[in-house]
Amino acid sequence: MKKIALFFTVFLSLLMISCSGEKKLISTVEHPEWIKNAVIYEVNTRQFSVDGKFASVEKELPRLKSLGVDVLWFMPITPIGVEARKGSLGSYYSVKDYKAVNPEFGTIDDFKSLVAKAHELGMKVIIDWVANHTSRDAAWINNKEWYVMDSTGTNPVAPFDWTDVAKLNYDNKEMRSAMKEAMIFWIKEANIDGFRCDVAEHVPVDFWEDAFSEIKKVKNDVFMLAEAENPELQKNAFNAYYAWHLHHIMNNIAQGKATADTLRKYFTESVKRFPSNTIPFNFTSNHDENSWKGSEHERMGEYAKQMAVFTYVAPGIPLIYNGQEAGFNRRLLFFEKDSIDWKRDTSYTKLYQELYKLRKDNAVLNAPDNYNFEEIITDKPSSVYVMQRKSGSNSVISMFNFSTDTLTIKVEKGLEAGTYNSFMDTTIVQLANSGEFKLLPRDYKIYYKK
Repeated sequence: MKKIALFFTVFLSLLMISCSGEKKLISTVEHPEWIKNAVIYEVNTRQFSVDGKFASVEKELPRLKSLGVDVLWFMPITPIGVEARKGSLGSYYSVKDYKAVNPEFGTIDDFKSLVAKAHELGMKVIIDWVANHTSRDAAWINNKEWYVMDSTGTNPVAPFDWTDVAKLNYDNKEMRSAMKEAMIFWIKEANIDGFRCDVAEHVPVDFWEDAFSEIKKVKNDVFMLAEAENPELQKNAFNAYYAWHLHHIMNNIAQGKATADTLRKYFTESVKRFPSNTIPFNFTSNHDENSWKGSEHERMGEYAKQMAVFTYVAPGIPLIYNGQEAGFNRRLLFFEKDSIDWKRDTSYTKLYQELYKLRKDNAVLNAPDNYNFEEIITDKPSSVYVMQRKSGSNSVISMFNFSTDTLTIKVEKGLEAGTYNSFMDTTIVQLANSGEFKLLPRDYKIYYKK
């Protein structure tokens, strides 16, 4: 039945292309059911707790479940190289051994216990996979033909300014085979549910496609997230892509460098570039943004909550980076031990819990229905963005005032009329096809009906 369904999906997509005259990428990737209304939570194991252990994360799983977490994404759990190490503890992304666990975090049995507990609670687990490079003292380093070498032929090339790592050579078939074997190892050994793939577009597309095909033979309902915004990766290898462009627009709006017009242009171009059934990955922060560019509070200021809400109602899957649910407002050190201060602003906990409930109660917000939405035009188009997502009787209307002024906006037409619930309170509102709405500075209003 799945093959038949896939055939008709591709057939209908081809039909749409022939009718519209436009060429559009078609994704053949089937999404696991569990990802479609999921919320992903990124775990920075080193900084998550005072001791930085897997066991400490496992103890917090019930809390994360109650927060509304469906998928745990762990930053790399493998041992870190010593040669040319940055800082005293080094980068997670300097992989010394693809089939071992960083002793800083515990043992492989500790990790397997954590995965089993997460599964028991109905959560999934994906791990960060670094396929572009290893540490400079990795288990593979003596296989020089597995690496891109410098002009002397004696030293592996370090990509960018990442002087602690060595770039792998994807012209080598043996290395490719070993990489696929290592990925499959974690599925078989620890029963993980997928991978977040680091700098995915710096690894050949055909490798990812081949790897995905092999992994699916071992576990069919895996999830693959590309740290890239490249449509080609989405055709046959990845379920989801980093919505970097959207993230930067949200930052720029908060900093007064962009308006709702910029957002409008993004959604128009995004529809044209990506397959309609692939999934954007939306975030206000992650480990890179937090450590190198600042927390969402530093980058977005008073817009932080508004933008968090936007990531939940916009097409795609939302992310919570550990600490965001506590309003944690500081950059975490990347190469040293640091710890999240969990005793901060609990209003964020409530916000994320309510956003989770909103997504669970409204299937219209599910991925990969990425473009089952339309913009409702108002008389303040540069300041306000109104999004309506509807399917059958289910409708969610989201209004965002990106200005610092209190605005009364007018909608001439286009709203799905009916009786709606108001997000974050118990108010029942009756909406017509048109109307006026008052929005405070940096305000948002969400109305939903089933």
